[in-house]
Amino acid sequence: FVFLADNAAAKAKELGYETKIFDSQNNTALESDHFENALVSGYSAILFNPTDAEGSVVNVRKAKAAGVPVFCMDREINATDAATSQILSDSYSGCVELAKLFVQQTNKEGKYVELLGLVGDNNTWARSQGFHSVVDNYPSLKMVAQQSADFDRNKAMEVMESIMQANPNIDAVFCGNDAMAMGAYQALAAAGKASKVKVFGFDGADDVVSAIKDGKIVATGMQFPKVMAQTAAIYADEYLKGKREFAQKLPVAVELVTKKIS
Repeated sequence: FVFLADNAAAKAKELGYETKIFDSQNNTALESDHFENALVSGYSAILFNPTDAEGSVVNVRKAKAAGVPVFCMDREINATDAATSQILSDSYSGCVELAKLFVQQTNKEGKYVELLGLVGDNNTWARSQGFHSVVDNYPSLKMVAQQSADFDRNKAMEVMESIMQANPNIDAVFCGNDAMAMGAYQALAAAGKASKVKVFGFDGADDVVSAIKDGKIVATGMQFPKVMAQTAAIYADEYLKGKREFAQKLPVAVELVTKKIS
């Protein structure tokens, strides 16, 4: 998210605008304060990574009422008449591809765990649904636990440790983002099970790409935050120069990252 914000700001500056980055820390109340601040301060457009698909809608509507366009980046809001445009990773399709590899790597059988992200983020459910649209077709693959770890590495490690106590013999873990994949891997490594359990992530974070090269994690879905951020800045520039027709949702493709087999 830091990378997303920095790239959005850099592109906006390149296009000739002054920028300010607000970090709402996944807190909708803090996000509301930031919107108030932005509107009172006279900003011309808001490039926005929502804290909550439902809870953030009111803030976007407030900006729209004030004549300030909002361009969502990566995370979605549950409204199609509030933001000017939403530039989003195609999480569902990315996780369909991950799930196909998951099925192949587990030989279509075994026990697995799913770690979910923030329950108020639509990406959490798009990724989970994409994954299950494939995996649920294989009855010999049994999900023994599904818990939220809020996209957080430390929480994922704690949740994974707890799950392993109840389910000591698991074969794979599907994680809704790479931070949770690293947390799950740490828990498995501490329990001496890292070599026996296949871990899958989503994001394309540098540490997970390195872990894939080292054979610690099987795969991830590579998102392109730079594309989303720069597109949002370009759209805002076009809006401020008079354009009014934008795609309500623009999907950005996700690429599967696995270890290269030589």
